[in-house]
Amino acid sequence: MRIILLGAPGSGKGTQGKALAERFGVRHVSTGDLLRKHIAEGTDVGRAAAPYVERGELVPDELMLQVAGTAVGDAAREGGYVLDGFPRTLAQAERAYELAGPADVTADAVVYLAVPDDVVRERLTARAVDGRVDDADGDVIERRLRVFHDETEPLLDFYRNRGILVTVDASRPPDEVTAAMLEAVKAVPEA
Repeated sequence: MRIILLGAPGSGKGTQGKALAERFGVRHVSTGDLLRKHIAEGTDVGRAAAPYVERGELVPDELMLQVAGTAVGDAAREGGYVLDGFPRTLAQAERAYELAGPADVTADAVVYLAVPDDVVRERLTARAVDGRVDDADGDVIERRLRVFHDETEPLLDFYRNRGILVTVDASRPPDEVTAAMLEAVKAVPEA
């Protein structure tokens, strides 16, 4: 199974990604975790990405393709993936789709974790206590929400037009969201 999770920051992509990956026996690939690891280790990728992450902006497309490409390809060859945090822009989705087709690593389903902005703000504020730099203050949170609405929401039509988008209300308790996701993914026609 190959699944992409879309949603605003704080919509539960990490939590749900881990749950789905465990359920399907595939790898959970979180580009946010990969970027934070690169930043912590001071790699070239980390140094290039850090200023964007700290400001609550999207990391440039080519850098994200570099971060996600290898991890997704490896996971697909190992049996599948649940991908969270990529793609975040229409340009990333189009480029990833071009690259994925010949390699036969295209997604089977895209799950949109729909959550109201006020719930996102509450979740991100609470999560900042865990030391997430990108959730540190109100201005960064608001910028991240604007970026999501402007840059990532257009992906919904991109995947809807491919017939693989399902929407789940992610403002509910995590177990309910997981159950709804499993049902929604079953409803996606086989490619």
